[in-house]
Amino acid sequence: MAQLPQKLPLDMMQSKWASQLNPLLANPIMSGLALSNISIVTGSNVINHKLGQMQQGWFITDINASANIYRSASFNNLTLTLISDNPCTISLWVY
Repeated sequence: MAQLPQKLPLDMMQSKWASQLNPLLANPIMSGLALSNISIVTGSNVINHKLGQMQQGWFITDINASANIYRSASFNNLTLTLISDNPCTISLWVY
């Protein structure tokens, strides 16, 4: 007969969970926001990132056309400035 795994006390399980989950929760990407259906024009585009804090990064999660898009200004507390070589609609994850 197979032996059942040993049951751990609740406080030991909580400690184990915390040691595994805390590094994930501390990752800045986890506290980001999804911004959807942003119309991008050729040239400069200023987007309110709505984080309420200094932005640390961004990535495109969806795009409806071929375009080279890059950041053209330093990160700040309010906006993300992107340059595009083609008009498109994008969705972003900002963090």
